[in-house]
Amino acid sequence: MAVAPWTVSDELWGLVEPLLPKRERSRPGGRSRHPDRQTLSGILFVLHTGIAWRHLPQELGFGSGVTCCRRLDEWQRVGVWERLHGLLLERLRAAGQRGIKPKIARRQTAHGPGLGRYRWVVERTFAWLHQFRRLLVRYDRRADIHEGFLAIGCCLICWRRLSETTK
Repeated sequence: MAVAPWTVSDELWGLVEPLLPKRERSRPGGRSRHPDRQTLSGILFVLHTGIAWRHLPQELGFGSGVTCCRRLDEWQRVGVWERLHGLLLERLRAAGQRGIKPKIARRQTAHGPGLGRYRWVVERTFAWLHQFRRLLVRYDRRADIHEGFLAIGCCLICWRRLSETTK
């Protein structure tokens, strides 16, 4: 049975959890904080399906859309996704995956041999990012939330590639 793409695996959670900011317990009598792992699943659900925060189904246990949006904002501000992406890139390099060395054609110069080979890398990357419906059309007014979704998308692409190389 296939696993839903917004389900956070134990391996991925093992990488994400240490990067999250530690929160102290709320005041006595206050609400307890919704679990981070379930909230991350809610963020991934919105990223994959493209639904609005207010339409996030409560039945799935992700918490409210407001909670997920606030947590995405909080984690984006403290740099969780940037650090996760760096960690995943280090692991990809250690697994023997080479980085992309861009070559850009300059104006008014003859096109050198092989420059067309590198164009597909960019187009492929956009195709990978467009599998996340939330990135197809920019619905978010705030640039930092959209940037957070973009960073998570890049992290998930690296995670999938790393998972394929370690099999």
